[in-house]
Amino acid sequence: MILADKIIDLRKKAGLSQEELAEKLGVSRQSVSKWEGAQSTPDLNRILQLSQIFGVSTDYLLKEEIETAAEAPTEAAPEETEPPLRHVSMEEANKFLELNRKRALMVPAGVAVIILSVIAPILSDSLNCKSDTFAVIIMLLMIASSVGVFIVSGMMMDPYDYLIKEGIDTEYGVSGMVKEKQTKYRPVSIRNTVIGVILCILAFLPPIIADNFDSASAAVRSVPALMFIMIACGVFLFVHTGITNGGYEKLLEEGSFTREEKENRSDKKIGLIIGFYWTVITAGYLLFSFISGRWDISWVVWPVAGVMCGAISILYKLIKK
Repeated sequence: MILADKIIDLRKKAGLSQEELAEKLGVSRQSVSKWEGAQSTPDLNRILQLSQIFGVSTDYLLKEEIETAAEAPTEAAPEETEPPLRHVSMEEANKFLELNRKRALMVPAGVAVIILSVIAPILSDSLNCKSDTFAVIIMLLMIASSVGVFIVSGMMMDPYDYLIKEGIDTEYGVSGMVKEKQTKYRPVSIRNTVIGVILCILAFLPPIIADNFDSASAAVRSVPALMFIMIACGVFLFVHTGITNGGYEKLLEEGSFTREEKENRSDKKIGLIIGFYWTVITAGYLLFSFISGRWDISWVVWPVAGVMCGAISILYKLIKK
């Protein structure tokens, strides 16, 4: 019987779940799962803890057969051992969740302001203003303020960048605390997602209805502004929910923040490709919008670009494999 099978057998005899055993050891549930799946091997300190918890000798855990000292061959080191894990205390986890809560308001607000920035040129056109300069200045100021918010929120979370790149070893009780908060937030997450989807779908109703009225009217030409307001509200809910859920997943190493995903994320090439991609998309959006003046349709580039970005990431992973 190999170590992985012994851990499974002893854990079940002790009546412990993977999460309960993980809390006793001060590791993540994913670590226990990988041990039991023979994907990695616990380090010496964890072996000692396991022997104490289950009341067995380290010899029993490490040797496939119990032998006398004279007969026992020298054991080869395991081919794969688990890499060092970053310890996360309860205090650190709570501080991260508090900062993530603030970020979950700052970032979606910034995204919403960028979407709303196109309203200034729309209203300027509908009111037949002689010059669009003032409208463009307002739009650029709104975009600049949002970029400032993104930078501040990013710097605020820099100390916790390791949660995205490194495996973590949470203190006893952290996983339970985060799971409880995640469970309480789930109904809010579902509600926000449903409302966001409804707002984005209904946002196209005002322009459709406006087509039935005199297009020369200033009020009718201002209708696209209402569409962008509804889209901004929907996107705010999407981003807010995504960042909040992401905070829980980072501490639990779930979803997009499993060990495997962290290894993929550490690849700097894809980061450079995505960064260059969004720079080109942003430049193209601004160039087209300024030259054509069609701010009412140029926004379509963002959802299309988002889908393409995901496709590029998937294609890169496939090529790499």
